[in-house]
Amino acid sequence: MQIRVHSYESMGTFDGPGLRYVVFLQGCPFRCLYCANPDTIDSVGESKLTDASYILEQAVSMKPFFGKRGGITFSGGEPTVQAEALVPLFRQLKEAGLHICVDSNGAVWNSHVEELFGLADLILLDVKEINAERHEHITSRPNTQTLRTAEWLEQHDHPFWLRYVLVPGLSDSEEDLRRLGEHFKDYKQIQRVELLPYHRLGVHKYEALGWEYKLPEVKENTPEQLARAERILREYFPQLVVN
Repeated sequence: MQIRVHSYESMGTFDGPGLRYVVFLQGCPFRCLYCANPDTIDSVGESKLTDASYILEQAVSMKPFFGKRGGITFSGGEPTVQAEALVPLFRQLKEAGLHICVDSNGAVWNSHVEELFGLADLILLDVKEINAERHEHITSRPNTQTLRTAEWLEQHDHPFWLRYVLVPGLSDSEEDLRRLGEHFKDYKQIQRVELLPYHRLGVHKYEALGWEYKLPEVKENTPEQLARAERILREYFPQLVVN
């Protein structure tokens, strides 16, 4: 089975617990205005069709460095786009004793995704916005399935991290932060809530692709903006972390 891979990070510390081998996959149904990896959106792009056995061999070779907390993370793009191809690989990774994370926007759902999530140890669920209208403005897609995915994880006792990017003027209103808190405050399977500052590190990729960056006037968060959002969300989530 072959998988479309965009790139790799050998010792990542951002996408899940511990040291991680991060595999960035190609293809995403969202069109986020601030996407940091726009070169992974297209279903093909400059990705390479890669044998699943290669990813398995690489992950196993790095296992001594992972310790008790590390492992492999599949990010993107959106990994669930390739769920059918990933399921056999996930089974092999589990047999090899590797901890598996999936970083997902939760917008794709089918029997293959359900099986994939069942095999994964931890889901990093990116909720772009709780307000449906603003979510569609940010991503060009509704948030209905993302919220259903969160509900599935909760109902199936499957641990996940909730990730939220604070974009000035788009996802930082007190009303929406409180709605997010009210919606998820009673979830037992949320191990960690990550408040992620907005950044412009991917802007140069838009230039390289010849695309227009849609948020040219939006500045990175001030310390005051981050502190305000942290104060609000911590009322609902004691497990909040600001990255």
